[in-house]
Amino acid sequence: MQTGKAPAPESGENPQAYAATAAIINDPSKEPMSNAIYTASIPVFTQMLGGLSEVLSKAEAYAAAKKIDPHALLQARLFPDMFPLLRQVQVATDFAKSVAARLAGVEVPKLEETEQSFADLQARIATVLAFIEGLDPAKFDGAATREIVSQAGTPKEKRFTGQSYLLNYGLPHFFFHITTAYSILRHNGVDVGKKDYIGTY
Repeated sequence: MQTGKAPAPESGENPQAYAATAAIINDPSKEPMSNAIYTASIPVFTQMLGGLSEVLSKAEAYAAAKKIDPHALLQARLFPDMFPLLRQVQVATDFAKSVAARLAGVEVPKLEETEQSFADLQARIATVLAFIEGLDPAKFDGAATREIVSQAGTPKEKRFTGQSYLLNYGLPHFFFHITTAYSILRHNGVDVGKKDYIGTY
């Protein structure tokens, strides 16, 4: 990954996450001392999953108020070849737990993908939040230069540094699925906006 001057944070951007990411971009050697990888990952996952949880709560309430079968929303898609809402939430939480675990150098917890309701999805989010919030920040020391291998032993095997794994792979995938889940619900009439998407910070 190329280094260079990081852009200034936009209004409303999480200043801690920005500062940590900027430290990595401007001088990757600073990461082991500052725990920048932890700061740029765990608070971000926590904030966005919290927002997703609130969006799902509003979706469930919307379905009840409009007398809509909840499964109509859970199985809604933006386009026929895309995952439905339920799967988008499963994948978003998978990225949060797996990226966090690999950066911390711990085993990735396995979650069965058996969710069928909004309550099930809320329980999944709560489980992932409990896991990532319980990770010791000290385990992220040196994570920027830790080698991470994805899909090992397959034709799609790819090797990353921890820094690249987070910034170029993990966060973009995570945000894609969070955003798509939000977009599905907004498209189907749920009254949510940017503040709901961003969550509490």
